[in-house]
Amino acid sequence: MALTSTLVYKADKEFEATNQVGNTVKMDMYPQDEKKNQSPMDLVLSALAGCAAVDIVSMVKKRRKTFVDLKVESTAERAEGHPAKFTKIHKKFIITSPDLTDKEAERIINLAVESYCSVASSLSPEIDMSHSFEILRD
Repeated sequence: MALTSTLVYKADKEFEATNQVGNTVKMDMYPQDEKKNQSPMDLVLSALAGCAAVDIVSMVKKRRKTFVDLKVESTAERAEGHPAKFTKIHKKFIITSPDLTDKEAERIINLAVESYCSVASSLSPEIDMSHSFEILRD
């Protein structure tokens, strides 16, 4: 399956990317206190969380468990200098489900992150990646 993306310049430090079906995402390289959009590295971190999240939601529902909500809190560390690549990434999955067990959540999350997530598989194996989870039973 071929994917395409076209990036266009919008203004100094501002760009917009469009995929093969016309979906767009804006990005910028402004300092944190001036940000309007995510940076390219922010988008990689968001994509990593989103990739795993899609599979987690699907697997919870396939197990016929009650799915209410999912939030992923991602933190990352980057190397000093250039390229300032990721050196460490941690994702905390917060799943709201009244009947999902810890054992089921652990298995589902491990499968999603380690086996199914193409974004994680595309990142350097040198990155120290970890994850944890919490189940909210409300």
